[in-house]
Order: sequence, then C-alpha cells, then structure tokens
Amino acid sequence: MGIQEFNNLVINNAESLRPFAINLTRDYENARDLCQETLFKAFAYREKYQPGTNIRAWLHTIMRNIFINEYRRNGRKMLIMEAIKYTYVQPDNSSEGRLRNKEITEAIHQLPSIFKNASLLYLEGYKYNEIATALNEPLGTIKSRIHFAKKLLQKQITR
Repeated sequence: MGIQEFNNLVINNAESLRPFAINLTRDYENARDLCQETLFKAFAYREKYQPGTNIRAWLHTIMRNIFINEYRRNGRKMLIMEAIKYTYVQPDNSSEGRLRNKEITEAIHQLPSIFKNASLLYLEGYKYNEIATALNEPLGTIKSRIHFAKKLLQKQITR
C-alpha cells in the first residue's frame, strides 16, 4: 500500500474517531486532542498497518491505547496534585502540617511568574480553556506551563 493510499484511507475514516473520542473523554476539547494524537500516531506508525485489515478498528485501538496511557499518567499526576492542592487549600494546624503548608506555599510562590499564574488559577479550580482566556495565551501554552509547574513542584516538594 502506498503512502498516498494509506493517507486517504486514514483521512476518510478520521471522522469516525470523533464520537469514540467524545465517549472516552466526555469533553469536546480533550476529544479533539485525542483525535489529533491518534491521527499523528497512525501516520507515524503507518508501516505497522496490515493492508486489507479493518482501518477503523486499527485507529480505534490506537485511540483507546492513547487514552488509557494518558489516563494512567494523569492518575499519577493527579495524586500528587491533589495532595498539593489539599495541603495548600486545607489548613493543617499541627506543627508538621503548618511546616508542610509553608513549604508548599513557598514552592508555589518561588515558581517563575509564567508558571505561577497559570498554576494558581489551576489550583483554584479553573479549567485550562478558562485560564487561557484569562491570561490571553494559547491553550497549548497554558497546558504546557501547568505541566512544567507540576514537574517543578514535584522536584521541590520531594526534596
């Protein structure tokens, strides 16, 4: 199968991915990202496609695997962020709790301002698109900044 033929096959079946993505993510924005990532992986790994097999099933398998991997990755991140958020939002009056709250607050406020602003809004419960609108930045930039802020906070707090 030629590259052009494969590309046409994938593009002709790309529209069938959207309902499945929405069903998985329950969010239109995340569904669009999932569809885009699926198409990227399909084109990147086109040599693994067996001509004559069901292209939709192959694309749906790619999408499902991306979703599962992302879900697991986010689960680990969320455990850490929930601990940070809980500690940051819920005051702990024990001396150890106050010290931990102080450490987390200092770590957040020591972040570079481009990370700090987006992270504080995220910790307050705003969604990525709301933060992007408020800070007048592209959605991808906000997601990236929050991701890097999480990484920086993880390093700071685990020390």
